[in-house]
Amino acid sequence: MFKTHKAGRDDSWEGVIVNKSRGMLDGSNMYHFVEIRIADDEPTKVRISRRLWKSVAVGDRIIKRPGADPVKG
Repeated sequence: MFKTHKAGRDDSWEGVIVNKSRGMLDGSNMYHFVEIRIADDEPTKVRISRRLWKSVAVGDRIIKRPGADPVKG
């Protein structure tokens, strides 16, 4: 689907969160990630905003529509 952690603007997917993580990959900025399972595929790690990361939990559904940021579904 996509190779980078940051979802592309035109990507579209819907899945269930199986894990949350965060880290300072470059040593100065905090990045927030969720691992999502999309329709029986292997989990995929996606970077999301801090606000969304704080509002979701494992088991929540997350939706990404073309041209929009991921949202809790």
